[in-house]
Amino acid sequence: MKAVIMAGGFGTRLQKLSGDRPKPMMEICGRPVLEYQIENLRKCGITDIIIVVHHLKDKIMRYFGDGSFFGVSISYYEEDKPLGTAGALFKIKDRLTDDFLLINGDLVFSVDFGRMIDFHIVKNALATLFVHPNSHPYDSELIVCDKDNVVTDWFKNDGHGNCKNCVNAGIHILSKKVLDCPRTQSKLNLRTDVLEPIIGTGRVFAYHSAEYVKDMGTSDRLRHVTADVENGVVDAKRSDRKQKAIFLDRDGTINKYKGYITSPKQLELISGAADAIKKINRSGYLAIIITNQPSIAMGRMSFAVLDEIHAKLDTLLGESGAYVDALYFCPHHPDSGFEGEVSELKKKCDCRKPSGGMIRQAAEDFNIDLSRSFMVGDSERDVLAGLDAGCTPIFLTGSDNTLNVRDVRKYKSLADFIKEEID
Repeated sequence: MKAVIMAGGFGTRLQKLSGDRPKPMMEICGRPVLEYQIENLRKCGITDIIIVVHHLKDKIMRYFGDGSFFGVSISYYEEDKPLGTAGALFKIKDRLTDDFLLINGDLVFSVDFGRMIDFHIVKNALATLFVHPNSHPYDSELIVCDKDNVVTDWFKNDGHGNCKNCVNAGIHILSKKVLDCPRTQSKLNLRTDVLEPIIGTGRVFAYHSAEYVKDMGTSDRLRHVTADVENGVVDAKRSDRKQKAIFLDRDGTINKYKGYITSPKQLELISGAADAIKKINRSGYLAIIITNQPSIAMGRMSFAVLDEIHAKLDTLLGESGAYVDALYFCPHHPDSGFEGEVSELKKKCDCRKPSGGMIRQAAEDFNIDLSRSFMVGDSERDVLAGLDAGCTPIFLTGSDNTLNVRDVRKYKSLADFIKEEID
C-alpha cells in the first residue's frame, strides 16, 4: 500500500518558531517530524511514499531526496498553488494504488498500520478514519459513528453543545474509488468535498485506537509532543506493545455522587478530577472508565440518555484538556420488581462490578498488562473488581462508603492518588 503525506501547508500558527522551515520539517530531538512519520511507515512495511509539497518545498525535497531514503521510495507532487486538503489527490490519481494511506504532515505518531489496514479490508471500506479522543476536542473535527463503527456524521466542533470526544486524527485509508467523481474545481476539502458525500453509503468507517497520534501545529502542542518523544511515551503507545491503564469508576470518582444519575443536568465534575485525568493522559497510562449503570435495566434511563450523559462528561473534561481513552459500562441488574424494567437486562453477568469482567474486556481490547495497572473507585465493589481482574485497587475515602477489604491503598480523592502515585 502506498502512503500520501500532505506536507504543503503554511503552518501559520507555528511561523514564529518555524522561521524558514516548513512545519513538517520542525525538529523534535534533532529530527524533523516527517522523518518520524517515514520511519514508522517503513517499520510497518509501507515503503512507497508520495509527499505533497508547496510552501518551502525545497527544504523537504533536499532533505529526503528523490528516490530512496533509508529503504523507502520517496517521490513528490509539487503544488503550484494550494489545492486544499484533497485537491492534490486528483492530480496524482494515476500514481495511487487501489487503497492508499493519507496522512497529515504535522502529526507525530506511533501506529501499527497493519492492524488498521486489516480493519479497512475486513470492512470493505471506501474510507477508514483513525479516530481517538484528544485534549482539544473544542477545535477539532468530530466523528459520530454507530455501534458497528460506521460513520454517520462528521463536523467541526464550533458550538454543537455536548459532544462525544471522538476526533478525526488526520490518518486515513482511502479507496481510489473515492476519486472517481469528476471535479470542476482544483482546490478541494477532504471532509466536505470528498468524504461527507459518501457517508450515506455506509462504507465510511471509524477505526478507534489509543495509539499515539498528536499534531504539533501550535507551540504548546509542539512542546508536549517533544516531551513525549523524550520520555518514550510515543513508542510505548503502539498497540502491539503492552499498555498500562488507570481504570476509573465514574460516580463519586470523576463526577459528584448524586445517587442514580439519569440526566445530563445532574452531572457535575468533582473539583480536581479533570486535572487529575489530564495528568493521566500525559503519563503514558490509559484512562478508562469502568461503571455500573443499572438504571438502564431498571427502566429509569435509556441507552440514548446515557450517551448524552457521557457526551457531557467528554465535553466537561475536554474543556480542561482532559479525556478518557475508553468507557465501559454494565447496563444489567440482577434483581427484578422495578416498574418499567427491561426484562432482558435483568440478569447476573460477568461485567457488573464487583466482577472484573469490564476490566478484563478492556485489557483484551487495548493489550493492557493488568499487573501494572490500577482500579480507582469509591466503593467496595470497585476494589473487588480490581482484585478480581488482577490490578492494584485504590480506594477513595472521600465518600460515605466503608471498606471491608484489608490492605488496600487509600486516598481522599482521585487528585490525591494521581499526585502521590503518578505525577
